[in-house]
Amino acid sequence: MNPASPAHDAAAAPARPGWRFLLQHPAHAIALGFGSGLAPRAPGTAGTLAAWAAFALLDRWLDARAWAILIGVGFVVGWWACTVTARALRVADPGAIVWDEVLAFWIVLAWWAPAGLPAQLAAFALFRLFDAVKHGPVGWVDRRFERHAGEPIGWRQGFGILADDLVAALLTMLVLGAGSSLGAAAWR
Repeated sequence: MNPASPAHDAAAAPARPGWRFLLQHPAHAIALGFGSGLAPRAPGTAGTLAAWAAFALLDRWLDARAWAILIGVGFVVGWWACTVTARALRVADPGAIVWDEVLAFWIVLAWWAPAGLPAQLAAFALFRLFDAVKHGPVGWVDRRFERHAGEPIGWRQGFGILADDLVAALLTMLVLGAGSSLGAAAWR
């Protein structure tokens, strides 16, 4: 790696992602949620909505085992894509990177399936709340992977991009599970 490259130049201004940037590298397309991360407002919400739509489409053909494989491969490929894209954007955790939302919400939906629309709406609202607010364990994990002064953007930050959303997914599943066992099973 070239120390003079923008990925290692702490003084370089962050890059602005757009369609041209997305198409420059496969990692960018994945990390930016195939364009959903380019939403001008609330890209995390747009990424979660894209995940929901993709889940609705793919769930017709994928069983639990196939979802587990897709999510596992999506994690490894996503870690790489998020790291490469964060370096290119020169920001440790850019808002335009939404693969973390996609992957984490797929986990929630795959766990919660089969769930009716009211249950999926509740899952969406809870996940977005935990991801956006970042209180408690989500914030704690998010802070663990922050970039330190002078540190190049690397695999640790790429993992951190994914990690806080995985915790938000876990919290969402815990709340949904508790609600379901308290009588909200009618949602399913």
